[in-house]
Amino acid sequence: MIRILFVCHGNICRSPMAESVFSFLLKERKIDDISCASAAAHSDEIGNTPHYGTREKLKKEGIPLVPHRARLMTKADGEDFDLLIGMDEYNVRDMKRIVGEKNAHKVHLLLEYAGSNRPIADPWYTGDFDETFEDVMTGCKALLNALRNEDL
Repeated sequence: MIRILFVCHGNICRSPMAESVFSFLLKERKIDDISCASAAAHSDEIGNTPHYGTREKLKKEGIPLVPHRARLMTKADGEDFDLLIGMDEYNVRDMKRIVGEKNAHKVHLLLEYAGSNRPIADPWYTGDFDETFEDVMTGCKALLNALRNEDL
């Protein structure tokens, strides 16, 4: 089983969107040897449900929201997950600090799998959940394709 953790700043916008999109893609393709979850790099939103913009965008796209409450990423996540996927360079920096040098090699940007090192814009600030969704979908599809073509 390959385990993936999606991470953003507060775990209420981008990472739960990625978790829901990736879970949807796994179910759609009948893949049961990969799983995912999401977490926050900071404690600002711990315990909160996903942002209404994330909930509404997923609903509009016909993608079920994975039941979720924001949680903080831990050092143990570096051991428990095979890939740690951040949404922007700040997430990546924080994630590497949290998991330490031993597991820093597991940390990647989501759009890296789509051939870009561009961050996924935070809709908390931009208000543009459509753009964020498109980037998340592109990254999740590319990540899944990469996982199906290579072993970790």
